[in-house]
Amino acid sequence: MHDDVIHDQAIDATDPTSPLRVVVAPDSFKGSATATQVATALAAGARAALGDGADVRAIPFADGGEGTLDAVLDAWGVVAGTCPTTDALGRPVTARYGVSPDGRTVLVEAAEAYGLPLVADGLRPLEATSHGVGTLALAALAAAPKAEEVVLFVGGSATTDGGAGLLDALGVRFLDADGTPVGPGGGGLRDLARVDAAGIDARARHVRWRIACDVDNPLLGRRGAAAVFGPQKGATPDDVTALEAGLTRLADALAAATGRDVRDLPGAGASGGLPAGLSAVLDAELVPGGTLVAEAVGLDAALADADLVLTGEGRLDEQSLHGKVVDTVVRLARPGATVVVVAGGVELTPGQVADAGIAAAFSIAPGPRTLPELSRDAVVELERTAAHVCRLFAAGRDPA
Repeated sequence: MHDDVIHDQAIDATDPTSPLRVVVAPDSFKGSATATQVATALAAGARAALGDGADVRAIPFADGGEGTLDAVLDAWGVVAGTCPTTDALGRPVTARYGVSPDGRTVLVEAAEAYGLPLVADGLRPLEATSHGVGTLALAALAAAPKAEEVVLFVGGSATTDGGAGLLDALGVRFLDADGTPVGPGGGGLRDLARVDAAGIDARARHVRWRIACDVDNPLLGRRGAAAVFGPQKGATPDDVTALEAGLTRLADALAAATGRDVRDLPGAGASGGLPAGLSAVLDAELVPGGTLVAEAVGLDAALADADLVLTGEGRLDEQSLHGKVVDTVVRLARPGATVVVVAGGVELTPGQVADAGIAAAFSIAPGPRTLPELSRDAVVELERTAAHVCRLFAAGRDPA
């Protein structure tokens, strides 16, 4: 790929008795390149600089948000399944899901059904529902009769319904004081009096549910789903008040029906409160997104003997150091491995980079560029930057 980018003769930086081991595990550069494209480009630059003697492994990575399904399926070498479902406003869409090669794990990226981009033409924060995510999950389970677990990647949601829509699709009933189903979305939850989980789908009840979360916000309060994330989904201050009231009713009804009080559960406020309902009704486990993805793609094993680790994302900033891809890679890298970040932009100081356990961070920008120009040339610049990084690493490793 892009052989014209690297002109110099490759450097033989390997020890005859110990080949240089390089692992490339980046996130996507959103709007510019997928995680697979980024990993392929970085690996190509590393191979061009280090020669055939180096062992370079490319593992597209993600933290559980949008794009995670593609990263995992690419690592597994399997093709996504598709099914009809509905978006956050109840309109027909086609969504994708994944099944592991052994058929025992189902992957659902919730944004395929309730994602913000799908309803960018008209946000309705009080009515937006996660029902389509439940339809998607059932279709995935139907396609994987040996499934033992559902791994749900949340993030990018247009909803604030506490997962009620998803559970409704699975057969859970959300009823008002007269025994009538409440309306859709977080607004409808203001009328909620009782949750009836007796009719939940047997397939959903008999598998383990794990939810990838990259925030620790509770369901309610000033750090809760409505207050923090509601405005990002079009909620006005009055809407936030209404959504908070609905989620409060949901927490009360879930506690009464299941005996589980999830209002203060760390991470329950993620993705419009989706983990709250699943945790109460299906005992879903909340796991850091990066940890779940690393397990799915085998990153832990790949990093066990890596000498040099290249990771990256579109922008390296303080958020990158809290549960995101870069933070996860740094934590999983073996002691003594050199971790280098290649990013579209680097906003951290050298001291912050060092304190995070990162050897160095490099921007792919070769000079003054507009964002559209850098986005257009991202793949070429990623390969070029990786080659420079690896030449520098090789030079430091060479005892001569």
